[in-house]
Amino acid sequence: MSVNLDTRAYTGNRVLLPSSQVPQPATILVSAKTGKITRVYEERHVRTSFPDIADGHWVDTGDKYLLPGLVDAHVHLNEPGRTDWEGFWSGTRAAASGGVTTVVDMPLNSIPPTTTVEHLAVKRSAAREQCWTDVAFWGGVIPGNQDQLSNLVDAGVKGFKCFMIESGVEEFPCVSESDLRLAMSALKDTSSVLLFHAEVDDHSAPALPGDPTQYSTFLKSRPENFEVDAISRIINLQKEYPALRCHIVHLSAAHALPIIRSAKAAGQKLTIETCFHYLCLASDTIPDSRPEYKCCPPIRDAVNREALWAALLDGTIDYVVSDHSPGDIMGAWGGISTLGFGLSLLWTEGRKRNIPIGTILQWTSTKTADHAGLGDRKGKFAAGYDADFIIWDQTFVTKESLQFKNKLTPYEGLALFGRVEQTILRGKPIYNGIQGVFEGLEPSGVLL
Repeated sequence: MSVNLDTRAYTGNRVLLPSSQVPQPATILVSAKTGKITRVYEERHVRTSFPDIADGHWVDTGDKYLLPGLVDAHVHLNEPGRTDWEGFWSGTRAAASGGVTTVVDMPLNSIPPTTTVEHLAVKRSAAREQCWTDVAFWGGVIPGNQDQLSNLVDAGVKGFKCFMIESGVEEFPCVSESDLRLAMSALKDTSSVLLFHAEVDDHSAPALPGDPTQYSTFLKSRPENFEVDAISRIINLQKEYPALRCHIVHLSAAHALPIIRSAKAAGQKLTIETCFHYLCLASDTIPDSRPEYKCCPPIRDAVNREALWAALLDGTIDYVVSDHSPGDIMGAWGGISTLGFGLSLLWTEGRKRNIPIGTILQWTSTKTADHAGLGDRKGKFAAGYDADFIIWDQTFVTKESLQFKNKLTPYEGLALFGRVEQTILRGKPIYNGIQGVFEGLEPSGVLL
């Protein structure tokens, strides 16, 4: 009998198929040549069912979960230019350690930012042969670059990010409403999406808010009305360009939910994401003088957190992402280091609320893939899709487990349910949580 070296098989008792919110017995066949899923059986097979498959190509996950790889649609990898914060090599390794098989990189923080086709080429050149996961790219909207946007769409960016408040880096200034109209006019006839950092400084925050070492001081400096006012402006502006999808990144303010619900009910093409840190942390328990908790918009109180969970469950919020944006402690850049923890965090909290794993994967894989224009190849187990898998067990977060560059995170020491045992990209392991983590493996991510 000849040995079939082109086919890999994955079988187990707890496989998350698109047809169910609960894992079930299943078997998935993968082409070793293409890295694509070729067939899905809704039953578990034994080894003798496929005697021609090579022993090394047969994987039985038993009672461990077999899940689709995550698609993190909001990641700051910062290379080139600020690689001391994070880079493609370390950032995608951190992603792989958390079961993320695709990241979409944000356009700011790198030097140059992804605001022209030439700048995109510089970033793609920096990323080549460094990526453990697949990587796609968002473009950026800044004042005066509206003539670049259609060319960036043709060059493959998945959409465009803009800031309605100063971004914190001079290379990526915020936009006015007149800038937004020019950009939206340039994008209105495309299938692209415009992403908003939705805060507007209306100068209502106190001029001298208090002790700068206290988290409450920072929280008062970015009040909820910054977000509510910005989202109101976006909703009104979108009415002028109804065919263009608009997206709110990292929603933190629950007070904005009523106007979002009204806009969605009226049929506006508006989507919303929130982040792991807004769902898993609360300002009430954040210690002072700890910059690893600093992010913009800020983490708000426990009541706000529960309102965000309710909005996720009723569909007002569409996706959950990391907004992985690490810096160093001395610079105190506003961002939470999360790559590697997201699924564990969300499942730990979701179990408290009786949320099935299938729902969590919808928020972090299926829908985020659709959001980034990758829904035809990522985010679920189906024939023709990339064979991006997670084999899932249990873990505890320690500093030694961190894979991102600057080992500073608010999640260190938390008891989290769920550990990525292995991450598989197009049928090949890219992370092994049991046998040496990355030992013997090599980066095989591609630029999408």
